[in-house]
Amino acid sequence: MSLVLLGLTGCSTPIGVKPVDLRDGFAEQTASVLDSGHLSTASTVVLYRNGLTKQFRQRPETAIAALHAQALRDDRRDTLFALAETCYARGDQLRRSPKAWEPRRARDFYLASAVYAYLFLFDPGHGTPPDPFERSFRVACDLYTLGLTRGLATKDGSLIHVAAGERTLAVGHITLGLDTNAFPFPLSEFKQFLPAVNQRVRGTSVRLRDPGLGVPLISVTGNEKSLPIMPGLPATVFLRVGGDLRSLADGSATGTLDLFATFSETVTRVGDRPIPLQTDVTAPLAWSLQDSPLWDLGLAQFLSGIERFKSGTYLTQPYQPGRIPVVFVHGTMSNPLWWAEMWNTLRSDPALRRNFQFWVYLYNTGNPLTYSAANFRDSISDMVRALDPAGKDPALRQMVIVGHSQGGLLTKLAVTDTGDALWRAAGGAALDTSKLTPEEAALVRRVTVFAPLPFVHRVVFICTPHRGSYLVKSWVQALARHFIHLPGEVVSVSNDLLRVWAPKRALARLRAEIPTSIDSMSPNNHLLLALADLPVAPGVASHSIIAVRGNGPPATGDDGVVKYTSAHVDYAQSEFIVRSWHSCQGNPFTIEEVRRILLEHLHTLPAGTLPSPQTDTP
Repeated sequence: MSLVLLGLTGCSTPIGVKPVDLRDGFAEQTASVLDSGHLSTASTVVLYRNGLTKQFRQRPETAIAALHAQALRDDRRDTLFALAETCYARGDQLRRSPKAWEPRRARDFYLASAVYAYLFLFDPGHGTPPDPFERSFRVACDLYTLGLTRGLATKDGSLIHVAAGERTLAVGHITLGLDTNAFPFPLSEFKQFLPAVNQRVRGTSVRLRDPGLGVPLISVTGNEKSLPIMPGLPATVFLRVGGDLRSLADGSATGTLDLFATFSETVTRVGDRPIPLQTDVTAPLAWSLQDSPLWDLGLAQFLSGIERFKSGTYLTQPYQPGRIPVVFVHGTMSNPLWWAEMWNTLRSDPALRRNFQFWVYLYNTGNPLTYSAANFRDSISDMVRALDPAGKDPALRQMVIVGHSQGGLLTKLAVTDTGDALWRAAGGAALDTSKLTPEEAALVRRVTVFAPLPFVHRVVFICTPHRGSYLVKSWVQALARHFIHLPGEVVSVSNDLLRVWAPKRALARLRAEIPTSIDSMSPNNHLLLALADLPVAPGVASHSIIAVRGNGPPATGDDGVVKYTSAHVDYAQSEFIVRSWHSCQGNPFTIEEVRRILLEHLHTLPAGTLPSPQTDTP
């Protein structure tokens, strides 16, 4: 009779296998509620083992409560994993219900998923700790992060509510506290926190994230006067659970939301175990720059005598003592946002992120070179004094400046002792201030006599026209004078300086003598050539990154704007050739060389510069 029945079914047996595509087979074995909407094999096994498979389909909340009760009696750790995944699945059901839904209830299940995932990963009372090679371990990490993201989110999911309070879970309650000790900025300066995970980034070459636990955030500052360049900063919130399953049920469980500024911290600890924090440095950068008015600033500010954005030094993150400033200075017809690719990559390096802080200098690139250099020096000096008036932060006085193109010339004038060499190159006679009024002498010294700033100890020149740009011809200079409208202050200062330098010249000719930045970068500019021959001050390390197009010999090449022979300086501690066009700040080889230089700077610091030993490992 059995043979007859087998024949009627066409040789099919109740149990067997069917070959499928390898990708499909792997996807079926590794699927979970996070990617397929269906429970993983591990959770299915637990429900089957406890006779809850059908009940979970029909009455999921009752099944979850029964599973929680079973976990109190059974110390097998996989039950905690199943609780985490089934709670997340129930949260999804509530959130996606076609009926009007109460988002609070869905968030309760999502938060419960994070709590159970935490207990699965860390609770010592449930058997052997999970093996990191197990699929359930990896899924639990994601359930923790995504459950916490949705559990703390507002109704539309656009914001994360980082605050203390009591929360209802799938079973029982938990009282949450808030710990901001690792977030060294006043919370009052931040108006909201956005989840980074649901932000799709565009425009950057790569999106850089560190794997780990916690919810990566975009912390939006409300104090735009202090942070007009970067209003969005990276942070991570980490839920630390106190208590166990029994305390959850009786309402005595506690937890702490630890808020970390991931400029500083990338690791936390649970007991004696170092736990990496999940971070995202790219999403806050892209969010900050997407609507920035600086994108349209370069050419417009170059030609205009009216500052659309006030020139000065700006912090891209809140000041933190014990972190070395790296000041980025842009070039002609440019703006600070051209450094975005470099910031994105450098900030992904934990050692750089912990030990450096990024500043930018913004200026009108049409102004005369020495005028811009004087303002730059004043600006960063004022910033150092304002941030550390008592001089207690040695890291602030180990500054690194990275300058591109004209910005490299401003950088050079921050670390060079010129004496009266520039004045003599421009005027042809030794400087004798004894014949000048005090006001005239002060003016001459400010824009022609430069001394190295004592707090700058390393500089990086990128595509810097130390001997001018071969594109600057006489007709280019004439056009520049015609189209560039210099600010009134520049005209006034230049007129005063010309009166001192050439008092016998007719005033009607003075306007024609006022140089623009284009004049300053002419290969025939005597002042520029005099500066090129001067080395940087002793005690300042200098590095040169030179772009050369094509594959020919660097010595005979150029970057489309500056020749190698103009960018090369003998006194540079290192020289790196990158095969690129002039604007190479975003070139990965340029970025890697800057990273190397900054790490070298770290290794050569005087003892006691940084507050404590800084390492790359937990």
